[in-house]
Amino acid sequence: MTEAIGTSVDLTTTWVGIVSLAIFVIAYYFIAAEDKYHINKAKPALFAGTFIFILIGIYYAMNGLDGKHLHHEIEILLFEIAGIFFFLFVAMTYIEAMIDRDVFSALRYNLVSKGYDYKKLFWITGFLAFFISPIADNLTTAL
Repeated sequence: MTEAIGTSVDLTTTWVGIVSLAIFVIAYYFIAAEDKYHINKAKPALFAGTFIFILIGIYYAMNGLDGKHLHHEIEILLFEIAGIFFFLFVAMTYIEAMIDRDVFSALRYNLVSKGYDYKKLFWITGFLAFFISPIADNLTTAL
């Protein structure tokens, strides 16, 4: 009973699917209750993701399924995570460079010195974020 690399195995109604769903719900609870339990959101997310993949690997081994498809899916997932990580790393580098050059301090000084009330400051910062965000996004993508 081998699977081709292009096909996937439906695990939603198996014990792996049900246990994976339970692990996901528990991890989601701990992520949402981060302040209550004083744990970083990454810890339950990484634990749940790793444990679910281990369970799927155990299921494949117990049922004699070919692990090539699972290996392929793990590769895709790792490449996506690496892409997100490097994108965020570059974006954070741009922001840190702007902080180092006091761009935000100068912007804050200019806005506060004009005597705007909170409502006007809210709209101005929202407007600035609306236009700065795509520019920063494109710079990050280009790098």
